[in-house]
Amino acid sequence: MAVAELELPAAVDDGPTAAERFIAGIVPENPTFRQLLGMCPTLAVTAAMKPALTMVAATAFVLISANVMVSLIRHLLKPHLRILVFTLTIATFVTIADRLLAAYLYPMSVALGPYVPLIIVNCIIIARCEVCGSKQGPFTAFADAVGNSLGFLIGLGSVATVREILGMGTWFGLPVLPAVVPRWVIMVMPPGAFIALALLLALVNWYQARPKRRAEV
Repeated sequence: MAVAELELPAAVDDGPTAAERFIAGIVPENPTFRQLLGMCPTLAVTAAMKPALTMVAATAFVLISANVMVSLIRHLLKPHLRILVFTLTIATFVTIADRLLAAYLYPMSVALGPYVPLIIVNCIIIARCEVCGSKQGPFTAFADAVGNSLGFLIGLGSVATVREILGMGTWFGLPVLPAVVPRWVIMVMPPGAFIALALLLALVNWYQARPKRRAEV
């Protein structure tokens, strides 16, 4: 009688390390400039630095909490229910963030309006839960979330800086441009968000393409 061959389990790919996840989220896979995720807050709340940073803080709280929570329960996730679990987990932490803002930073909560609840459908958070949280351990998920939060901070902070300085001549409400310099009022209006984002994306793409151009020369 032939002996049945035993199939060995396939090797498990643990994926990138915590350090690699952390670094990738900041620049190489920046959610704003490389992946073009989270465009709603990037365009909607970047007329000034204060609301932009408040949104970053709320998003970072939800991203870190949800990513770690999903990682802790990753062995219990069912493939056909995982998106539902991600959404419910994210919604729980968004509700906490929204209530904390309303309790302790009420003027900023009013200024941000519906954009804090809309963090529930922020593609950055859902993507990180799917890519990292549901596949790797809590420490790696935490590092991944922190790295992407810093990348989101760079994205929103840079757009808000350009818009506030050019549109109002201030930064964090403090004057930085002389009164004689004309203000671009359009920069604090909705079209200004698209202009600032387009200019920054062009700058990032130009910088990324420099090594390739040098190699061709």
